[in-house]
Amino acid sequence: MKLLLARILMLLSAGVVGISAQAAPTKAAEEQIRQLNHQEVQAFLSRDPSAMDSLWSDDLVVTNPLNKLVTKAQVLEMVKSGFLVITSYQRKIEYLRIYGEVAIVAGSESVVWGGNMPMAGKAQALRFTGIWRKERGHWREVARHANVLPASSAR
Repeated sequence: MKLLLARILMLLSAGVVGISAQAAPTKAAEEQIRQLNHQEVQAFLSRDPSAMDSLWSDDLVVTNPLNKLVTKAQVLEMVKSGFLVITSYQRKIEYLRIYGEVAIVAGSESVVWGGNMPMAGKAQALRFTGIWRKERGHWREVARHANVLPASSAR
């Protein structure tokens, strides 16, 4: 048994086992983050503030497409009041990296606004970055930035 442990420690220190040992947890975390992003899109489409609340950290801060810096409570209130409505939402993740207990996600989005949004009924292309952090064993989004792409840049 001691010989086996010594060999495992030797392989770990040489990096032989470390590569595959790290790949599996990172791959699993990436899949979790992709699934959580899908759940976030679905929560907006179904206008479900309870689902959003469960996905977001209490510390969440968002720079939104209206160029406002808002908190989790403010976003949830916008959804509950009917101001923030999204009737069509497609998110394409183009970048996803896990750094231990933090994940960074970036990509493009296409949304059709509803409710009392200034662009209600119209489609807009966005660029977004989301930062997720492990809190008490669960991934929660802690920061998000989304900006509207100029019409000439929209895909």
